[in-house]
Amino acid sequence: MAAQNNASLPEGLEVGGYRIVKKISSGGFSIVYLATDEAGQSVAIKEYMPAALAQRKPGEFSPYVAPENLNTYRIGLKCFFEEGRALASIFHPNIVRVLNFFRANDTVYMVMNYESGRSLQEHVIRNRSKEQKDVLSERFIRRVFTQVMNGLREVHSNRLLHLDVKPANIYLRMDGTPILLDFGAARQTLQRDISKTYPMYTPGFAAPELYKRDAELGPWTDVYSIGACIYACMSGMPPQESDQRLKDDRMPQALRSFRGLYSAQMISMVERCLRLNSLERPQTVYAVQKELVNNVPEKPEFSVMERTGARVRHMRERFVRFMKDHNITWF
Repeated sequence: MAAQNNASLPEGLEVGGYRIVKKISSGGFSIVYLATDEAGQSVAIKEYMPAALAQRKPGEFSPYVAPENLNTYRIGLKCFFEEGRALASIFHPNIVRVLNFFRANDTVYMVMNYESGRSLQEHVIRNRSKEQKDVLSERFIRRVFTQVMNGLREVHSNRLLHLDVKPANIYLRMDGTPILLDFGAARQTLQRDISKTYPMYTPGFAAPELYKRDAELGPWTDVYSIGACIYACMSGMPPQESDQRLKDDRMPQALRSFRGLYSAQMISMVERCLRLNSLERPQTVYAVQKELVNNVPEKPEFSVMERTGARVRHMRERFVRFMKDHNITWF
């Protein structure tokens, strides 16, 4: 079955003791709603709805799953449910709080705290659009990702992997503290049945082992994504996709363009996180976090002239990359 957009639940519908207010977002794997509980408190509800396997038309509550997709759908549903149960046991300020999970409408729902703020992706895009500042400061990156990795370490200690760490899944509260959203364990389970599903990783942020069936995954897989997220904060765009890098790796040149904008230690750390060979990366999030915390430059390393030159080089690198990615030539 080809992937498609499924109809969301109607506003005002009650499901599992919650009233749907509106749809917040939707993707190939799930639909997220703003809802209220019986006390009138706002919550976010994530509905398991893999577009490659299930079809739901407007006015319907339960999805239609073709017989040939039913087994894969049920496996993913079970993993989604187990993931919700595991996350509900995690109490950490940098992990989305799962309040409840329940079955209804032939699918599963995960109820989470609703937080006010915006995603790191939105923050990057807003800063990229400012002419005077198209990258985020090193101080900001170190502060945010130290906290993100606090949460990710807690996830790994519970024998879970995130598998979809990206700026869109890092949410910044109003006070600037980050929380990790949208874990991908069930998504990864579905991806392994390649006859039924389409790729569910996020290009640019996915480690190369996520492109392979039955590859060994571990904390090092999330480490790659952390490096990709930091790169995106530095450049304003995702890094080159890892499967493309295997053919024509342009990341060394891209990382060199950051000289003068960020410390050599920061650039080196990102380079090691983004290594294609998983054995050459830091094997734990703690190893990356320790380096991020302990090697903070005491003072600016670069003069105004050096930083200006670096920005010009960085803009040129971005332009050249855009031209190559779109097969544009000039004379």
